[in-house]
Formats: sequence, structure tokens, C-alpha cells
Amino acid sequence: MFRLRTHGKKPITITTTTTTTASTFLYWSPESSPTTLSSPTNMDPTIWSNLPNHLLEHILSLLPFKTLLTLRSISRHLRSLILSPSFISDHSFSLPSFLLLSHPQSFNSFPLFNPNLISWCTLPLPRSLSLTNASSLLSSSNGLLCFSISPSSVSSLSIFNPLTRSSRSIKLPCYPFHFELLSLLTSPEGYKIFTLCSSSSAASSRSVCLYDSGDRSWRKFGGVDQVLPRGFNQDGVFYNGSLYFARSEPFLIVSVDLNDGKWTTATGDGFFPADNLITFARLVSDPVKNILYMVGGIGSNGICRSIKIWEFKEETESWIEVETLPDIVCRKFTSVCYHNYEHVYCLWHKEMICVCCYNWPEILFFHVGRRTWHWVPKCPSLPEKWSCGFRWFSFVPSLSASV
Repeated sequence: MFRLRTHGKKPITITTTTTTTASTFLYWSPESSPTTLSSPTNMDPTIWSNLPNHLLEHILSLLPFKTLLTLRSISRHLRSLILSPSFISDHSFSLPSFLLLSHPQSFNSFPLFNPNLISWCTLPLPRSLSLTNASSLLSSSNGLLCFSISPSSVSSLSIFNPLTRSSRSIKLPCYPFHFELLSLLTSPEGYKIFTLCSSSSAASSRSVCLYDSGDRSWRKFGGVDQVLPRGFNQDGVFYNGSLYFARSEPFLIVSVDLNDGKWTTATGDGFFPADNLITFARLVSDPVKNILYMVGGIGSNGICRSIKIWEFKEETESWIEVETLPDIVCRKFTSVCYHNYEHVYCLWHKEMICVCCYNWPEILFFHVGRRTWHWVPKCPSLPEKWSCGFRWFSFVPSLSASV
């Protein structure tokens, strides 16, 4: 047993205990363990600091995940070692993933649903984020959450990793900054923030504003008004280096390259029903298998009669129908959204395509691997007075996601 001392910190005791099976284990506690000796010997900090990294990594790999999170504040060396890509890849941690529910009347905590355990829990937010009832969660990606500090016109955004409890404030390029369709996009190199922005004049043209965490700077591109109408409210989907949008009247799939800001358009001619039969269309993408999907409502006179899923085949540049929502489930969902399909949005979570509605606290999802449809039940802690404004996000905690 020995103690690790760090300037300004209480000593942390490391105790080694041998069981009856002759196996050994390590555990850490802020105070001396009941099984420790009455007169523990303090370890020289220079010895600890000079331990080879491979030995230190082995010790750390035996510790519980919660303890690793605590150890990040002990020293910079331990923090850099625990967060290093090699340590994370060599010692994979089994972390649950969640569907996160946001609502305008809840800004200091979020309900989380675990699809594997079919259970609910709560994600509290620290006061250091300085969120108020005017703040809102805008986007989520790879364990990072992006918040606005005030509605519609803000001076900064906040990027937060709930697992590591780290955050960063990002100053917007101008003030006032009127934005729409904000998306947080992560990669192994960092993250980008995509949004459409305009000046205070309603008649002014809109631009693409793109933030890169690598150089912590904003870039601006034009050409938005030619492809996306004002009032378009469906977030883009990242696929092959571009952000894709499905618009209607007329039905078009448009994309913007996040490297040069160039827009391209494509129609569904030959692959989808006529424009007047498409009641809504939403895109989702599987980032692991790099597959683009489309969820579409088919009907007449603006009434959806069936919901289908198509998969994009890049080699032939064609869309293939892969699933149709059962009629009884389709009738329930269309009654939920009251035929107002502007309230319908979709997201990808693990192997699931989730179909959601802003005015309904449940989720309809399709498990791609099992080819089954399910409902996520209403969170039991939701107040009955919350009748609209529900927004779901995929939340996959990540230790390596840096703000």
C-alpha cells in the first residue's frame, strides 16, 4: 500500500489486497481503507512519477471507470494518459448509449432512455454551464452537446462533454447572430459546427457559417437561398463529407460540401413516387457503415397513408426500398402528428432509425438489423403539462471527445 500526494490535493491511498484465491486487485479510496495497515508508508512522489507508462497503463486498466474519471484531476500526466487514443483503444470501456429528451421547460437536466435496459435515468447539468430557461440544446454528436445561451440571437455557444464534465464557450462571428439549422459534427480530428446565418435584415441573403475546432475559426459560404427556402426546419445529415437535406415542393435532395461550401442538387426521378404523393421526406445516416437512409410519407391530398424507408446505393446512385411501416403503427403515428408533417423529424441512434414528433413524448423506431418496429414509452417523470416542444437526440458518451 502507498499514497500518492499531489500539491493542494488530499492523499489518495492505493491498497493491494490478496484474496483466498491468490489473485490480486487494486482499488483507490480517498481515505485509508479499513483493511490497510495502521501506519501506512507514503510512497515517494518521484518514484510514482518515474513509473514507465506501460506499467502505469496496466495499473489504470484495472480500475473502475468511475475511478478513472476522478483520476483525471490528479495530475496532467494521468489525464493525458487516460485520455490518450492508445489507452482508450487498448482498454475499451463498455459505456451505455442513450436517447436524450430535451424540452424548453427543462434546462438543468435531461431524461435519458437506455434502449438496451429499457430504463430511464437523468442527466444533470453543472452550474458552470450558466444555462437559463432561455438556453436550449441545439445538437448532439459523439458524446458532445451543443447549447445556445439565449434564444435566436446569441453571442456564444457552449460545447459540453457530460462524461468528462468539460466545456468550451465558442464566440460567434458577429452579434447579433441569427441562425438556423445548427448541426454539431464530430470526427477523430475534432468537430465542426454548421449553421445558416443572416443579418438582422429579413430580406438579406443567408450564408453557411462553418466552425472548425482545429483552428477555432469560422468560415462563411454563400448560395443558400438558391437551394433551401426560408422557413426550412429539417436538420442536415452528414454523409461522405457533405451535409444532406431533403426538401419538398418540389422534392429535391440538396447537399453542401463542408470543405468548399459548394451546393449540389439531385431529384428522386425514377426512384420515388411523384412529387404530389410525397407528404414528407427525412434523411438519416449510419456513420459506422456509412449508409444514407430516407424516411418518407406516401399519400394523397397531403394525407400520409404509409411510411417507407429507402437506402441509398452509392455504387449505382440509386435508392432502394427496404421497409414499410405496418399499417396499424402508421395510423397511430399519423394521428400523433395530426397530419402536420413539419413536426416530424428523424435521427439515427446505434442501429435504429428513430421517427419523432415535436408534439409527442414518445419515439417510433426501426431496428435496422432486426427489421422490427418499436415504441419508446413516455418518460414517467414528465409533467403532464408538457404538451409540445419535445426534442430527441442520440447521446453516446465518449471519454475521448474533446471540447
